Amino acid sequence: MRNHIQLLIIASCLTFAGYAQQKTVPDSIKNKMQWFADAKLGIFIHWGIYAVNGIDESWSFYNKKISYPGYMDQLKGFTAAKYDPQAWAGLIKESGARYAVLTTKHHDGVALWNTRQSKLNVVQSTPAKKDLLKPFYDALRKSDIKCGAYFSILDWSNTNYPGFTKDSTRYKIAEQPERWKKYQLFYKAQLQEIMKNYNPDLLWFDGDWEHSAKEWDAAGTKSMLLSYNPKLIVNGRLTGYGDYETPEQNFPVTRPVYSWWELCMTTNNNWGYHPDDTTWKTPFEVISIFADVISNGGNLLLDIGPKEDGTFPQEQVHLLKELGKWNKKHAEAVFGTLGGIPQGHFYGPTTLSKDSTALYLFIPGKSSGPVVIKGLNSKINSVEVVGNGTKLQPKIVGKISWSPVPGLVYIPIPPNVQDEYITILKVQLEKPIKLYRGKGGLGGDLNQ
Repeated sequence: MRNHIQLLIIASCLTFAGYAQQKTVPDSIKNKMQWFADAKLGIFIHWGIYAVNGIDESWSFYNKKISYPGYMDQLKGFTAAKYDPQAWAGLIKESGARYAVLTTKHHDGVALWNTRQSKLNVVQSTPAKKDLLKPFYDALRKSDIKCGAYFSILDWSNTNYPGFTKDSTRYKIAEQPERWKKYQLFYKAQLQEIMKNYNPDLLWFDGDWEHSAKEWDAAGTKSMLLSYNPKLIVNGRLTGYGDYETPEQNFPVTRPVYSWWELCMTTNNNWGYHPDDTTWKTPFEVISIFADVISNGGNLLLDIGPKEDGTFPQEQVHLLKELGKWNKKHAEAVFGTLGGIPQGHFYGPTTLSKDSTALYLFIPGKSSGPVVIKGLNSKINSVEVVGNGTKLQPKIVGKISWSPVPGLVYIPIPPNVQDEYITILKVQLEKPIKLYRGKGGLGGDLNQ
């Protein structure tokens, strides 16, 4: 809320030097989070035994769509026979993503590595019979992609965990505290294995909602993780002990107040491999959502779901390749940028260069007519089409010489320079951007 209040009370000529920053945070945290802030795009991968039948991950037995024994029978069919971690990393690299997050263990308790804490893992209990994490993380690092590990802090298969299915529980923590202690030791030991064996750059928790921070010992867990890697970034699902927020599926209507945030979103309507779900998002839909996310200072974590053999549906491959083609063309306006200017100045997503001297305007492909910027109180040096280089001539309309209120900036966009999905214009300014935030009038409303 702090930034929102400031916008209401500061002078009407406002210098923007990083509108994305929402609150004061220590420099040590800013430095740790810098790669994440610059990354903009991550790829989420939900892979587990649920891909055998193509059903809901874990939730299908929790909600009794399938029996627990029926769900676990999928262990017999999980082969990872065509798993090619180098190809995975190559596809992720091609998409333009700077980090990837793989489900090391979902709520069903099935681990993708040979955990010493349970036989319920793909090495000991499936035909795959191999650690699926190390080769993937090795491939990511060869491609200079940051490594993320999804980890469900709850485990519905572990007999020392209180919950099991939607309408049944095993025990109450208050009545059997020692049993809960055993579960705490179990999940912490698995986290220690992940940190020791794979040293991820990011830990993506899930499942924290069933217990309090005190019950999870969230503070102790975070401290333990940082003892292995002080630069580890933790998402916001550790009951208040994370570094950034993770809205899921639905795009925030108003700009989040968090310093860092990430929208996690599926490519159809389900996480993981779901052959019955053909409601694939189009490249334009994904790219336009991505543009909104980065305009609002966030990251997009886009999910794909391999089949049990380790291959991806062609629809997801196509989406990532099209996204990558667009990202490559428009990289300067996407990666390493700041969130853009407030709504009302331009009717569409925007980003800013880190020094705030370049304003990038995102415009749906094949738009007709000129676009307009309102309240731009900065001198424009040039306007060009990103990825194309064509220079455009802006026109200032309505500027009165004696008034501090800036005129409207109209920019024509010829049809021959427009992108198939979203066109981006670079408005190069003489100095860091200044915006007029008043209501007009003779004095320019300098006293808001």
